[in-house]
Amino acid sequence: MSTDPRIKVSVDGPVGTVLIDRAEKRNALDLPMWRALGAALDALGAVNEIGCLVIRGAGTLAFSAGADIAAFARDRGTGEQQNRYNEDLHHAMQAIRACTHPVVAAISGWCMGGGAGIASMCDFRVGGEGMRLGVPARERGIWYAHAELDPILSVVGYAIACELMIEGRVFSGREAYEKGLISRVVPDDAVFGEAEALARRICEGAPLSNRYHKRALQALRGPIPVSAEEQAASQGFAQTADYREATLAFTEKRRPVFKGA
Repeated sequence: MSTDPRIKVSVDGPVGTVLIDRAEKRNALDLPMWRALGAALDALGAVNEIGCLVIRGAGTLAFSAGADIAAFARDRGTGEQQNRYNEDLHHAMQAIRACTHPVVAAISGWCMGGGAGIASMCDFRVGGEGMRLGVPARERGIWYAHAELDPILSVVGYAIACELMIEGRVFSGREAYEKGLISRVVPDDAVFGEAEALARRICEGAPLSNRYHKRALQALRGPIPVSAEEQAASQGFAQTADYREATLAFTEKRRPVFKGA
């Protein structure tokens, strides 16, 4: 089910688990991993015997630190590569949100950037008190696409979305719960157990009912009200000097100097 060994898939009865297995890099994802994540969700979504999925990171230090910025030069170095990267990342994110089965994120430790994006696409988010959730897009010169912003806005509203995306706030588990960014907060050592227990409680219900209500609740949101031109513009950051400076600054371990260009 996975096209990359760092995205591991397992099934135990009605519960499927997708493990982001790159603990040495805080479970950051490069392009092959984004592709494998999307493929894994597509494959698991087609298994009728599954009633719920859990997504988690390897170890306890990070759910995922998001995209592997150190790999950007390799994965996003040309315009063609950038377009392919955007397509694969978008597919992975939307494969989670559109998955037939309910999806639970088990969040231990760092949940940053694209990792927070993965979590926001899930239907349930169980986090530890010591977790850290944030989106450092402003520090990387990156613009999130409308389809990745939509679940954040739907869950927490405009004001909290601004704190996350524009102010760049990083929330603890307790703060994230109070803001509505996660569904429940538990002691750090209870995250994986509670996520598993939640998944099994979900599986106790009628699967067709669960699948219908997931689709119906999302359908009530309706289509994202943006034009094709606006959606295309969300990828314009790759042509900016600020993005190139931020990526270089990351590799040189210094703060970027932005010029708004």
